[in-house]
Amino acid sequence: MDFFHAPGACSLGIHVILEEIGVDYRLHVLDLKSGQQRTDTYRSMNPKGTVPAIRLEQGEVLTEFQTIAFWLAESHPEAGLLPEDRLARARVMEALDYIVASVHMRGFTLALVPMKFVSDPAAQEALRAHGLAAATEGLAQLSETMGAHDWLLGEYSIADAALFYLTVWADRLGVELPANIAAFHARMTQRPAVARALNMAATTG
Repeated sequence: MDFFHAPGACSLGIHVILEEIGVDYRLHVLDLKSGQQRTDTYRSMNPKGTVPAIRLEQGEVLTEFQTIAFWLAESHPEAGLLPEDRLARARVMEALDYIVASVHMRGFTLALVPMKFVSDPAAQEALRAHGLAAATEGLAQLSETMGAHDWLLGEYSIADAALFYLTVWADRLGVELPANIAAFHARMTQRPAVARALNMAATTG
């Protein structure tokens, strides 16, 4: 399996999942700032020009965080990253979609790269502020969901790998984490799989 990743991107969460399940994979690191994701070579494999992406041994390519996370967890049930109960599984996907589609896209994306959407500096700052507010609100909602649990939904799952990349971004932007989410972040960094993914990110990014 080939895994296409960019340092600092949400693909960190997929990297964590790959390390959690212990599958063999070939790591391909893309430099988004230099536009490697827009090259003809990469777009011939992934026309969206995005990360994360994985290419399976038979040549099939999967994109989009939620799809890849689900496929990896579903393909490796022994890792225990998806519950067997159908409602509990739906709750994991519900949380995953909220993290990626709402908190990430409507919050952190605007805060991190407002220049992708507007060119005027004042408008960029306004958009950045809006994104930070949305990210903070989203983290508060996730904090409420987590409550007193160690993990977002009680049992460790692919949703925790997604929440982790948000906490990394929050740290980068100076966004204060709710106390239970901050404790979650510290707990995540103690997991061997997370430590391996972070170490590889440090040596490749």
